Amino acid sequence: MRVFYQLNELPQFKRAVLTIGSFDGVHCGHQQLLARINRLARQIDGESIVVTFHPHPRQVIYPRDNSLQLLSTIEEKVALFEHYGVDNVVVVPFTVAFSQLSADEYIERFLVETFHPQTIVIGYDHKFGLNRQGDIDYLKWHSKKAGYEVVEIPPREINDIAVSSTKIRNALQQGRVKEAARFLGHPYEITGKVVHGQHLGTQLGFPTANVQPDNRFKLIPAQGIYAVWVRHQGEIYGGMLYIGNRPSIADAKEHVIEVHIFAFNKNIYGDELTVVFVDYLRADVKFQNLAELKAQLAEDREDARAILSQEQPGLLAELPGPELAIVILNYNGAAYLQEFLPSVLASVAGTPYQVIVADNASTDASLAILAASFPEVRCIVLKENLGFAAGYNEALQQVNADYFVLLNSDVKVAPDWIAPCLQVLEHNPGIAACQPKILAYQQPDTFEYAGAAGGWLDILGYPFCRGRIFNTTEKDEGQYDEPADIFWASGAALFIKADIFRAFGGFDAAYFAHAEEIDLCWRLKRAGYRIVVVPQAVVYHLGGGTLEYLSPKKTYLNFRNTLITSFKNEPLDKLVWWLPLRLLMDGLAGFLFLIQGKWAHIGAIIKAHWHFFPRLVYWYQRKIATDKLVAKFSIGKFTQAGIYSGSIVWAYYALGKRSFQSLAKRRLHEETKG
Repeated sequence: MRVFYQLNELPQFKRAVLTIGSFDGVHCGHQQLLARINRLARQIDGESIVVTFHPHPRQVIYPRDNSLQLLSTIEEKVALFEHYGVDNVVVVPFTVAFSQLSADEYIERFLVETFHPQTIVIGYDHKFGLNRQGDIDYLKWHSKKAGYEVVEIPPREINDIAVSSTKIRNALQQGRVKEAARFLGHPYEITGKVVHGQHLGTQLGFPTANVQPDNRFKLIPAQGIYAVWVRHQGEIYGGMLYIGNRPSIADAKEHVIEVHIFAFNKNIYGDELTVVFVDYLRADVKFQNLAELKAQLAEDREDARAILSQEQPGLLAELPGPELAIVILNYNGAAYLQEFLPSVLASVAGTPYQVIVADNASTDASLAILAASFPEVRCIVLKENLGFAAGYNEALQQVNADYFVLLNSDVKVAPDWIAPCLQVLEHNPGIAACQPKILAYQQPDTFEYAGAAGGWLDILGYPFCRGRIFNTTEKDEGQYDEPADIFWASGAALFIKADIFRAFGGFDAAYFAHAEEIDLCWRLKRAGYRIVVVPQAVVYHLGGGTLEYLSPKKTYLNFRNTLITSFKNEPLDKLVWWLPLRLLMDGLAGFLFLIQGKWAHIGAIIKAHWHFFPRLVYWYQRKIATDKLVAKFSIGKFTQAGIYSGSIVWAYYALGKRSFQSLAKRRLHEETKG
C-alpha cells in the first residue's frame, strides 16, 4: 500500500476508484465500503484510493472545541487501511484554505485534477465545499463533463456506519470494550509515550508504565481495570491496565492511564507503547488501605491472565466477503416456489447471501405461500406485471449487493452452485457475467433449452447454445465440462456484477421477455468484457423447452427481439447487407412453418417485422444511445468469442448439423480476441 501526505507528491493513478471520508475507527461499516472499492478496482484493473483528512476538520474549523473524541489516530487509520487491502491512502492536510474551496473548485481542482478518478464512491448525504454547498447530485452533474462515474452508497449503509460509530463510543464510555471490538471489527487501542509517575506500583509489587496518549483527542474508555495486550518494539505482552484517579491513594487527583505488563522488567521510559483492550475486569473502587489494594491487584492479575489465555493478541477481522443477492422474478409461480425455492435456501445456509423474490403482480397464492412457508425470504412486490426485463430492472433498483444472481423460479440448484461462479467473477476483472451448466430438470442427463452450456450467436444474430441448437438438445456426456468464453449467459441463471449491470442500463425494458440477456451481454462484449460458462456449477431448469419454442408468442418475441438486438448492436456497415439477408432468412423460416401447417407462427413472424420496420427511426435512435453507452464504459475491444461466423439456420436445416460439436471449427470463435 502506498501512503501520500502531500498532494503535490501524487503519481498518475490507474483507473482510480476513490472514496472520501474521515473513517474514524475504520469499523465494520467502513470495512464494507473498503471491500467495495477494492472489488470495483479489481473489476476494472484499477487502483483503490481512500482519501482522508488530517487534522480532523473540526480541529481546524472549530479550534476551541475540545469535545472531539477520536476512535483512531491517523497512524492507526493508515495501518488499518493497509490491513484491509487498500491500494493507496491519501492523507490530505486539512487547512482553513482548503475549507474555503467552493463546491466547483472541490470537484474540478481537488478531485478531478488531482486524482483523475474513474469511479467515486460516496454516501447519499456527502456534503463538500464552502458552507457544504456540494452534494451527490452536484457531483453527478459534473461527472458528465469530467468523465467519472458516481457510485452512491445507499442510505441503509450510511446509517449503519453512523449507528456503528455511536454504538462504539457509547460502549467505550461505559467500559464495554469487548462489545466495541465487535462493532469495530478489531480491538480498540491507545498508543502513547511512557512517562514518569510516582512509582506507587513498584512499591506495591506491580510496577506500571504510565502512558500519555499521543493524541489528546483520542477517546479514553471508562475508568476501571482492563485485561490488555501491550505492544512494545515489535513484541506483544499480556497485561492489565488501570484508568482513573487512584481514589485509594491520598492526594492523588490526576487522571492516569497505567499498565502493568506481565513478566516484564525493562526500562522503557520515553518509549512508545500500544495498549490493546481485550476485556473489562472491574470498576475503580476505593480501598481502606494499600494492603487491600495489593490483594485486589493480585486477583486482577489472575483474572486478566485467565481472559488473555483464551484470546489471540491483537486479532484483526478480515474484510467482509462480497454481498450476493439471488433474485427470483415470480409471476403466478406458487407451485414453482414450493418445489424449487427450498433447494435455493439450502444452498445459501450459513452464508450472508440474500434470497429475494420479486413478485410481478401475481394473481395466485404466491405471496401467501412466501409469507407462510418462507418468512426468511425478502419479497419485493411489483404493482403490475412488467415482464422479465422491466420487472428485473425495477426489482434490482431495490437490491443492494455486489453481485446479482438472476434465477428463474423453476430452477433447482446443486448445493455448491454459487462458489465456482462467484470465484470466477471475483478474480477476473474483465469478466462481467457468467452462467452455470443448465440441465433439464426432468431429464438431468440432458442439456436444457434455455442456456445449456452457454449461449452463442451466428453471423445473422440467431442464438443457439453449446448443447442446444434450435429445439435439439444434447445429452450431457462431459463434452462441455471445461470453462469457456461464450457470447451470452442465460437469464435462467445469470450471475452478473451489480455495478456493471447498473452502468449498462440493465435489461432493455422494451423487450418484455426473451433475448433481453442476449442484448445485455452483447453490449458488455462490445465494451470489451467477457462472458463465460462455469460448468463446475450446475442447475436444473424445468423450463418449457420445445413447448416454449413451439409457442406462437415465443416465436413472436424470438423474431422481434433478436431483430432489434442485432440492429442495436451491429455496426452500420454490416446492417446494409444484414437487414436484407435477415429478411430472407426469416422468410425461409416462415416457409418452413407453412410446410408444417403452423399458420399462427407465420403470423407471429409477420407481426414481429411489422413491429420493427415501421419504428426503424426510433430503433436507430436507440442504437445511437446504445453506442454512446458502450463507448462510455468500454474497457477494451469487442470480445468476439462466442460468434459462429456462418448461418446456424443453414447449418441445421441444410447441412443437418444437430450438435454444437458438429459445427465447422473454423467458423467458431472460441477464444477471446483482444
